[in-house]
Amino acid sequence: MEAPRSRRLQATVIGDSDAPPELCALAERVGAMLARFGITVITGGRGGVMEAASRGASKAGGTTVGILPSSDTNDANQWCGVVIPTGLGHARNVVNVLAGDFVIALGGSAGTLSEVCFAWIQGKPILTVNGGDQWLEIGKDLDHRHTSSIELCSDLNELEKAVIVICESLSPDRRAHD
Repeated sequence: MEAPRSRRLQATVIGDSDAPPELCALAERVGAMLARFGITVITGGRGGVMEAASRGASKAGGTTVGILPSSDTNDANQWCGVVIPTGLGHARNVVNVLAGDFVIALGGSAGTLSEVCFAWIQGKPILTVNGGDQWLEIGKDLDHRHTSSIELCSDLNELEKAVIVICESLSPDRRAHD
């Protein structure tokens, strides 16, 4: 009997559904980069950063998963290869975070901040790229738990290096596929 394949790494990409075009362009490049590494892209399945990251990953041949706040699969953007309707509203943010091995936050407002907080509580590595994240002024430690880390990357190249470090820190059978 053949041994089962190890599962791919999964990155949850979070950000505003009403993100400006320049942030969406960045999200699309992030999705494509993750796909090139063989990392499954998890998003909230809707517009803005979520749609752009899914589009980038899909166009690069990657796997995309949209975890929706609604119970209607038709609410997903067209780039979601797998759609998970939850009917949980904003509470689905917990599911989004738990689905990823690490989180990439690109801009965003209160919903994104809630996902960052859930990632922190769950000890998930959190990466972000400089630009428009007022909530980042809180610093690298959200509270006394020190369960996670928030790494502020200056650009996409620095983010890519940080993703590689995270992948290498995980068990050898769960590293990114180069």
